Amino acid sequence: MTPVDSVLLVAFGGPERPEDIRPFLQIVATGRPIPPARLEDVAHHYEIIGGRSPLNALTRRQGDALAAALAARDRALPVWVGMRNWHPFLHETLAEMKDRGRRRAVGVILSSLQTEASWARYVEDVAAAREKVGPDAPEVVFAPPWADHPRFVDAMADRTRAALDAVEPARRATARLVFTAHSVPVAMAPGSPYAAQLAAAARAIAGRLGRAAWTLAYQSRSGSPRDPWLEPDVSDAIRALAREGARDVVVVPVGFVCDHVEVLYDLDVEARRVAEAAGVAFHRAPAANDHPDFIAMLADLVDRVTER
Repeated sequence: MTPVDSVLLVAFGGPERPEDIRPFLQIVATGRPIPPARLEDVAHHYEIIGGRSPLNALTRRQGDALAAALAARDRALPVWVGMRNWHPFLHETLAEMKDRGRRRAVGVILSSLQTEASWARYVEDVAAAREKVGPDAPEVVFAPPWADHPRFVDAMADRTRAALDAVEPARRATARLVFTAHSVPVAMAPGSPYAAQLAAAARAIAGRLGRAAWTLAYQSRSGSPRDPWLEPDVSDAIRALAREGARDVVVVPVGFVCDHVEVLYDLDVEARRVAEAAGVAFHRAPAANDHPDFIAMLADLVDRVTER
């Protein structure tokens, strides 16, 4: 068997300049029933958060940190980044890996929860990219799902703890945790462990913090308004908690690996606005980003594959 000689981080991708926004969104929308007006709304959201997505830069930081973590474990491997929807596209990265003589990579999908849209399509896109590169494209052996990995739970518990620390001390104990993930069509959900993984991760994170009360919510739906998607929406969840008397909500984007538009706009702008209108103080935990425990988890995943 060809030994593993590299790591490929597989991410969604995002626009890095204002002029990238609409071409990027057109790629994302290909083959999907997303109304043009919705795409324009999302383009405006990118403009509000600075005309770019930090996802690519954060993913590169994750890659650099992972390479350092692997070297510290005496398992030095080059780490590459490939994107589904923007440069460096997966086929661009695999072509470069091929040119550098790489033959077999550990593929790590940077999506915490599994469903067709968030996992299966990544695998399919890697296969299509390998076919585009040709017969000498590096083989990609995927790391296992990691929603329940203890180090991911540790990273998100630490992120949540930091957000709770920002709540006024007298109200901290009664602040309500709201764990969110990207909504998916109801028709897609039963065929995947997506909702169960979200619930399990939320339960584990809340347990680390000794929190018995917490709420699950979904956000950022993007399909046809005629199709049912997983609920409750985070805005509805916040309003419900306000009616129950909550004074503070701490939103934890456990379904997102990086702080990008779904976090920086959909939560920090839209959900915050809803909370303020409902008389609730809004707090938001960062995504995993390059938290040391998250990087250690990525290294664990690589170890698991290379030790097979």
